[in-house]
Amino acid sequence: MQNKVLIVGASGLVGTAAAISFARKGWQVIAASRRRPELLDHANIDFAVMDLQDRDACAAACAKLRGITHVVYTAVYELPGLVDGWSDPVQINTNGQMLENLLDAVTVCNRLQHVTLLQGTKAYGAMVGPMRIPARESQPRVEHPNFYWLQEDFLRAHAKTHNYTFTILRPQMIVGPNHGVVMNLPPVVGVYAALRQAEGLPLAFPGGVDRALEAVDVRLVGDSCLWAATHECAEGETYNLTNGEVFSWRDMWPAIAQTLDVPLGKDESLSVADYVTQRELLWQEIVVRHNLAPNTLRQIVGESHHYADLCFAHGMSEPTPPIFVSTVKIHQAGFTQTYNSEKSFCYWLSDLRRRHIIP
Repeated sequence: MQNKVLIVGASGLVGTAAAISFARKGWQVIAASRRRPELLDHANIDFAVMDLQDRDACAAACAKLRGITHVVYTAVYELPGLVDGWSDPVQINTNGQMLENLLDAVTVCNRLQHVTLLQGTKAYGAMVGPMRIPARESQPRVEHPNFYWLQEDFLRAHAKTHNYTFTILRPQMIVGPNHGVVMNLPPVVGVYAALRQAEGLPLAFPGGVDRALEAVDVRLVGDSCLWAATHECAEGETYNLTNGEVFSWRDMWPAIAQTLDVPLGKDESLSVADYVTQRELLWQEIVVRHNLAPNTLRQIVGESHHYADLCFAHGMSEPTPPIFVSTVKIHQAGFTQTYNSEKSFCYWLSDLRRRHIIP
C-alpha cells in the first residue's frame, strides 16, 4: 500500500515545505487547510478544505479521506498581536481542541502509522525566564502557560490508544517563502526595505541590543518531517531543529541590503510593526510602480511584523538571556542537514522578489 500523508496547516510555512518534501519522494499528499495553499503545485498533492476549529466540519472532511497512513500537524491558532496571546487561555485551549478534532476524526476511517507534531523553542520557557544553555530535549519540562503541553499530552495518550507512533519537532525561528503567515521574517523585511526606499531612506537596522541567534531554513524542517516519518529511531522522540550555526542580525544586514538592492543605513531604533502598518497607501503605490502581486500589507505580513519586533529585540538596550538549543540529538540519530543562515535568508528574499511579492 502506498504511503499517504495528510499535511494539516498546509498553507503555512512548515506545512507547505513538508508537502513538497513528501511529494518529491513519491508520497501521495493531501494538503489540508482552510484556504488553498499558494505554493503547492505538484502532481502528487491534492487539496482538502478543513476547519480544525469546527469539530463537526473537521469530522465531515476527514470522513472523505481514505488510506491516510501518516499525519504532519503544522496548524496553529494565534491571536492578534501574536506574543501576548501565547499565554492566553483561549489561544491555548483552541490549539488543544484543534489537534483533538483532527486526530479523533482521522482515526475513524484510517489506520495511522505515524504523526509528526510541531512545537517550538518556546517549550523551553524563554518567555518566563532564562533557558538552560543549550536547551536539550532531555531536560525536564518547563511548566508555563502554552499549548504545547496540552497537545503533547493528548497526542501521547491518543497514540497509545490507537496504536500509532509519533515524533515531535522543535524548530527555531523558521525562515521560508510564505507571506501572510504568523511568523516568517523575509516578507516583513522585504516590505520594510521597500517602504524605506520609497521614502528616500536607507535600510537601517531597526532593532535593539545585538545578540547571537539561531534560525532554521524551512526546507530543512520539511525534510525532517519526511525523515521522522520514515525512520524507526524517531518514534516517540523529540528533536530540536536549527541550521547548525548562530548569527547576528547586524552582521547579516549588509547582505540583506545587497540582496534587495537598497542602500545600507545606520541603525535606527523603531518598531517594524508600527512602521509597516502605518504605510498602507505608500505600499499600494509601490505595488503599482513595480507591478507587484496585488497584496495589501496585511496579506503579506500576516502577524509576522509583531514577530519581527521580538526577533530584532526592539526596545531592548540590555543583553537578554541567550536562546540556544542543541541539535546534537537529531544529528546523532542520522539527520544531519544544515544551512548557511545568511544565504538562507537572502535566498528567500530573492524568491519573494522573483514571485513579485516585494520589489
